[in-house]
Amino acid sequence: MEGGGKLVAYRYGGGVEPRKFGLGGLVAGLLLVTCAYYFSTVKLDAVRIVMSKQPMNPSEAFRSRAKNAAAGTVGSPANGGDSSKQTSESGGLQDQGAWSSKDGDGVSSSSFGQGESGRHLFGVSSFEEKQRDDAVHEKDDDDPRAGVAALPPLSSDIMQESGGGLEDLELQVQNAIAAAAAAAPPKESNSVSSNDPGSSSSEIFPSGPGPADQVPVPATSPEIEPLFANQIPAASSEVKAAPPFHLDPPVADAEAKQTAPLREWKPLCDLTSNRRIDWCELEGDVRVVGGSNGSVTLVAAPGADERSFHEESWSIKPYPRKADPNAMRSVRALAVRSVATAPPVACTDWHGVPALVFSARGYTGNYFHAYTDVILPLFLTARQYAGEVLLLVTGFQAWWVGKYLPVFRSLSNYEPVDLDRDRDPRVRCFRRVQVGLTSHDDFSIDPRRAPNGYSMLDFTRFMRATYGLPRDAVPRRGRGRPRPRLLVIARARTRRFLNAEDIVRGARKVGFEVVVSEVAQEVAAFAELVNTCDAVVGVHGAGLTNMVFLPPGGVVIQVLPLGPLEFVASYFRGPARDMGLSYLEYRISPEESTLLDQYPRDHPVLTDPMSVQAKDWVSFMGVYLFKQDVRLDMKRFRPVLKKALARLRAKPRNNNNK
Repeated sequence: MEGGGKLVAYRYGGGVEPRKFGLGGLVAGLLLVTCAYYFSTVKLDAVRIVMSKQPMNPSEAFRSRAKNAAAGTVGSPANGGDSSKQTSESGGLQDQGAWSSKDGDGVSSSSFGQGESGRHLFGVSSFEEKQRDDAVHEKDDDDPRAGVAALPPLSSDIMQESGGGLEDLELQVQNAIAAAAAAAPPKESNSVSSNDPGSSSSEIFPSGPGPADQVPVPATSPEIEPLFANQIPAASSEVKAAPPFHLDPPVADAEAKQTAPLREWKPLCDLTSNRRIDWCELEGDVRVVGGSNGSVTLVAAPGADERSFHEESWSIKPYPRKADPNAMRSVRALAVRSVATAPPVACTDWHGVPALVFSARGYTGNYFHAYTDVILPLFLTARQYAGEVLLLVTGFQAWWVGKYLPVFRSLSNYEPVDLDRDRDPRVRCFRRVQVGLTSHDDFSIDPRRAPNGYSMLDFTRFMRATYGLPRDAVPRRGRGRPRPRLLVIARARTRRFLNAEDIVRGARKVGFEVVVSEVAQEVAAFAELVNTCDAVVGVHGAGLTNMVFLPPGGVVIQVLPLGPLEFVASYFRGPARDMGLSYLEYRISPEESTLLDQYPRDHPVLTDPMSVQAKDWVSFMGVYLFKQDVRLDMKRFRPVLKKALARLRAKPRNNNNK
């Protein structure tokens, strides 16, 4: 017994083999073994007396905690290192051989068996494998965990002193175990279950200088479990989450692909449910190729059968004007298909987010159509992903994308991708792709069909936030308060206000502060101007689209030129109300139209506009939209201005503004 209470293994003196001394030597050797057994028993009893009266040092603490397991396992240096030095530095081996990660001397509790220290703990050499089932039984009446076998740490010093080498040392240990087992009284149980509420083996304490560092970790944790007799934990493996963008398929997705039950097949594309657009939805192994031969391909999952997979091929133009051949003429078709065998070109880019494929051609050069055909459907489709979606654009126009870039960046955390680039050889792969955007109607959202119940109020709120506009409501403008601000939207070429100065004077007499401006090419600048106003007035045209920036509670006045324009008036009538705005409409008389200067009073253009419309759309537009300007009769128009002012001064209505 050494001063620290550490057990020292006994050995044959000097490592001399007994056969060299003849029969007398053998008898002497047997006597020495008997004496060694007797004195070792006496010393063990002395150890227990000392331990019951003195605080445990680190080595004693090791043996006490080692009793928590059904059988202790102790490693020695794999390559002749000094394990006693390691034990003293870390305060002894922790429960079931866990090195303290606090001091950086070994592995943490979640990485048993890993690294250099893991080899010290869990056995690399055959010697350690042979030792793991060997234990020295001790009796401690004051310890409720008494009877649990534990093997004291073996230092390299012992091994160096033992001239007989590993074989002699093994024999010594086995003899000591056998002798101790014969002398010890029978025990009811030689193991401690982690389910026993009275057993402290349900906690694993990291090493440290004192109780303050002994933070218990539940043994039921999936990362840490108590080690029982003859049990060596398997090496743990760490699986890192795949990044959103990578070259190999995500592990989780690959496993889901292998284990997820196959659903009954439904057609990839829907050509009938939406009168505005054909759209497709693909889920699984989806591969997108750009360039002149652009395609979106779904590869069959392993184990797919006739019930869960069909081979299909579609030609889709992802733009919401499918009934208008003029609009669709410039929209490029994409091949959308499903195949049973993967294409020969493998994926070059894996994306951890879904993708939306749409066209930026058609009528998008027109400000109104940019909103109703792309921006609003894009909000309706992409907003639900909270930015985690990739936008794949066909008909990519740099100037157009740049003009509305704040909108794209508000809907996606990634830059839009030009899908038409012929020099891009990449094969982009996704788990989900939608070809074609969700579209309900012109400049309108049906909340009953929209994701998350989105409405036009949500859309206008989104647009104001995108451009950082401060006003979210129009204040009540009573008497004695600042005048409401009216924006007169001027036009430069067609459907112009020819008497804009008369309109300004008349509006000021009614009680408005008046601003006149043409729609600017830069969206942000004009959006800021609109947001400072309480009402806008303009002849039917794309400029009225800017009412999306008007605060809820404002007023929109649409002036309709001469002609059968009821259907185009609806482009702003319903949407204005859905945006929480008051809508007023003013239809001009023939005397207020410049068509009276171009055609005699009895001409069908003035007397029978429907006959002109019946000819063709080009003739209709050429006359009523492109050849007509407006000269308002202020006596007729003044009541409309007064009505707008009254609505602004009235008590605000509940517009269901969220």
